[in-house]
Amino acid sequence: MNPIAALLGTRPGKIIAVHLNYPSRAAQRGRTPEQPGYFLKPSTSLSAGGVLERPAGCELLAFEGEIALVIGTTARRVTPQDGWACVSGVTAANDLGVYDLRYADKGSNLRSKGGDGFTPIGPAVIPATDVDPAALRIRTWVNGELVQHDTTADLLFDFGRLVADLSQLITLEPGDLILTGTPAGSTVVQPGDVIEVEVDGNGHSSGRLRTEVVEGTVPLAEFGAQPRVDDEQRAEAWGSAAGFRDDSASPNPSTLKPSAKTGDRVADEVRVSRSALSPELTARINSVGTATLSVQLRKRSINTATIDGVRPTQPGMRLVGRARTLRFIPGREDLFEQHGGGFNAQKQAFDSLRPGEVLVIDARGERGTGTVGDILGLRAKINGAAGIVTDGGVRDLDAVTELGIPVYHAGGHPAVLGRKHVPWEVDATIACGGTAVQPGDVIVGDNDGVVVIPPTLLDEVVTDAIEQERQETFIAERVAEGDSVKGLYPMNDEWKRRYQAWLEDRP
Repeated sequence: MNPIAALLGTRPGKIIAVHLNYPSRAAQRGRTPEQPGYFLKPSTSLSAGGVLERPAGCELLAFEGEIALVIGTTARRVTPQDGWACVSGVTAANDLGVYDLRYADKGSNLRSKGGDGFTPIGPAVIPATDVDPAALRIRTWVNGELVQHDTTADLLFDFGRLVADLSQLITLEPGDLILTGTPAGSTVVQPGDVIEVEVDGNGHSSGRLRTEVVEGTVPLAEFGAQPRVDDEQRAEAWGSAAGFRDDSASPNPSTLKPSAKTGDRVADEVRVSRSALSPELTARINSVGTATLSVQLRKRSINTATIDGVRPTQPGMRLVGRARTLRFIPGREDLFEQHGGGFNAQKQAFDSLRPGEVLVIDARGERGTGTVGDILGLRAKINGAAGIVTDGGVRDLDAVTELGIPVYHAGGHPAVLGRKHVPWEVDATIACGGTAVQPGDVIVGDNDGVVVIPPTLLDEVVTDAIEQERQETFIAERVAEGDSVKGLYPMNDEWKRRYQAWLEDRP
């Protein structure tokens, strides 16, 4: 049986790919679409991975790790709420393309992305009923190095909406595939490179989809479009000027129009508009102490909301922002050799920080080496991060302190990372200072310590904390005037009536 038919139960009639769906990728392209855009790929482009030829004479073969939706039931004019129910499963996909031929089919991508084998999928399909579509993770490796890592929590267009949108004019049939977009990190690969893509969530995995690139030997016929590239296509294919290889075929990065820095700045704007705390909400949070916030969380049965054992480099400076997370595992020489070098998880975390974000680091409470130093601390500051929290050590502590960015840490230490830690994972649920932290949690720090507030409780916790501190101001005034705390702290009915009168007299 054909391996694709064996994987999906049938050969897909349609492969529909989404242009832009991850904020990081939209940032690289310099635009954020109001509505999803699509293109078609022929079913003959499907493969189960293996060996893929880069067409002879082409130089810009780029990968795009993606999550593929497998349609399970006929869908026609469904709603976004019902769209996910039409999906039978998800799997890993690689939307490969040669930028050398983009000019030939502008808009359709037929020749540039439709070649035989240009859509590897698999190796396993995860049943849709086993996962949350908003909690999937996509990762891509090239030659064992992690180059793409994102989740579906912050998509521009969720999966249900994609199915519903397409079904308004196009009948989706069982076996059809929807490639749902790629995050930042797509770049050019060369013959000899090995690309691996994996989708996972809720303990389930597609397995790693492996594709090895080889050089094609049959040139494109002269009666058809020939490979053609320029600096703009090179820039888009590589993803940044930094990606160009240092050889005679590579252009001078100074001639590029789009650049990594330009893309990063657009990414700042996209992510802040979607997730940053508003100035008004930040001011409300800053009007109350972490001690009060801790009380309100405890009233809601959350007793382990403090990151313990850390102290600030900037006493008196408030820390408020949304959490990004980084996890280290215990040091092991072979694992550090595989994961400690290059653009590892630690560097990815610091390099991708955006304004208003707090990087929270799981160092397992191990203080015997640094988890951040002056260079990465500077990168966090330049990116506009709100601060850093680590239950491990800080290297170059004096220099990090002089940066002026709030850093809560377990102590200084001169040793480098590889002594105790292996950088392992970004944007996963972690433990820091004895409490769980998830990406998107709200982190608040002051001289009393650091608290973690679940986003779903933020508004009510802050509102009640403000009222609590208002009451405590009243109580403190009465104690200062000589009143006994009996019946006042906490207030009995009589004192509550006096408190209401006091409120009415305030400006």
